[in-house]
Amino acid sequence: MSYAFVFPGQGSQSQGMLAELAESHAQVKEVFARASEVLGYDLWELVQNDDSGKLNQTDVTQPAMLASGIAVLETLKAQKDVAPAFMAGHSLGEYTALVAAGAMTLEQGIELVAERGRLMQSAVPAGAGAMAAVLGLDDDAVVKVCESVDGVVEAVNFNSPGQVVIAGEKAAVEAAQEAATDAGASRVVPLPVSVPSHCSLMKPAAEKLAEKLAAMDLQMPQVPVLHNVHFSEAQSTDDIKALLVKQLYQPVQWVKTVESMKAQGVEALYELGPGKVLMGLNRRIDRRMGMQAVFDQATLEKALATL
Repeated sequence: MSYAFVFPGQGSQSQGMLAELAESHAQVKEVFARASEVLGYDLWELVQNDDSGKLNQTDVTQPAMLASGIAVLETLKAQKDVAPAFMAGHSLGEYTALVAAGAMTLEQGIELVAERGRLMQSAVPAGAGAMAAVLGLDDDAVVKVCESVDGVVEAVNFNSPGQVVIAGEKAAVEAAQEAATDAGASRVVPLPVSVPSHCSLMKPAAEKLAEKLAAMDLQMPQVPVLHNVHFSEAQSTDDIKALLVKQLYQPVQWVKTVESMKAQGVEALYELGPGKVLMGLNRRIDRRMGMQAVFDQATLEKALATL
């Protein structure tokens, strides 16, 4: 069976995530300890016990999610030899996929996404940006809705048929929400985020991220990684860096990423990391593909039985 590993992005985090898995598998805390060494604070302690909302701050969420995805992967690898045909990640999850595929070390990945979070947060003043999910309209209709209102608002996440996320200036996003409802959207859901990811407002952050990436020594992935921007592989390490910069202000093409894997023979997807967000999206993209989320002991055992 040809299968792929996929990694979730921001929004899948929760206090206490991976606690059960950590009870039986040392790999979880080992990965978090390495991440903590880079960050200068105890990431596992924060993920498990913080009540102050820090986990939802983007500069903390991003390393926490990356560490979680790699922790699940290392737990899986300790139990069984795995050979995915592809890897991919949704938004931030693309960085997890690159670490998983050997393009960068865990330490490089943690340092990079922590900086990415800081840059994103500083690019747009708090409260000035917004995101919303538009349900029940096709892609072209959502793009036209965004073009019909004043200000910066763009279609940024093509998550599944009938689910497109928009992002931009707060007033423009609110106007687009009304326009989408008038255009026949079944629901429009504002998202609880402070940063309007993947839209042109992120270009200042992207320019600074490019400087950070330029100084990094990356490797070509040992497993093909499909990138969000063009749903195909990078051709060089410079190409990887350029695609990560573009990803910050260009749309996440998740539907086309999954369709590309299916067209290349992938029969099943395994979502490694907390939550089941990608599984929900993927069922709407192609219900015929096998799909499993891996985040606790029961789902680990199920994955081990089918891999």
